[in-house]
Amino acid sequence: MKKIAIPVNGENISAHFGHAPAFNLYTVDNEEIKNEEEIENPGHQPGLLPKLLNEAGADLVISSGMGQKAIAIFAKNNIDVICGAKGNARKAVEEFLHGKLAKSDNNCSHGEEGHHHNGSAHHH
Repeated sequence: MKKIAIPVNGENISAHFGHAPAFNLYTVDNEEIKNEEEIENPGHQPGLLPKLLNEAGADLVISSGMGQKAIAIFAKNNIDVICGAKGNARKAVEEFLHGKLAKSDNNCSHGEEGHHHNGSAHHH
C-alpha cells in the first residue's frame, strides 16, 4: 500500500504547495485508489507540512511545483516528490498509477534560478 498526498484547492491541484487550503491523501493498492481523505493545511511554516504528511503516512507528494528546500525536507522524511502536475487531483493520481506521471528532480523549481544576482554593485 502506498499513500499519495496532493495539495488541493477544491478538486484541483493547488498551484501553491505551502498555501494550499488542504491536502488530499490517496491510499493506493494494486494500482487502484482504495481511499481518499482530506487533511486541512495547518498553516505555512517551514518543515511543518513534510512532518504532517509523513505522520499521515504519505510516501509520495504530487504537486504543480515547490522549492528545492521543500523537496530536500520531504526527502529527509522519506517522501518522494513529483512536480509539474496540473488539473484534477484524482486524475493526477490515476495518471501516476498508469505511468504517465514520472518522478523528476528538475521540474520542481519555479523560477528560483536567477534570483542569486541582483545586479547591484558591491561597495567596500
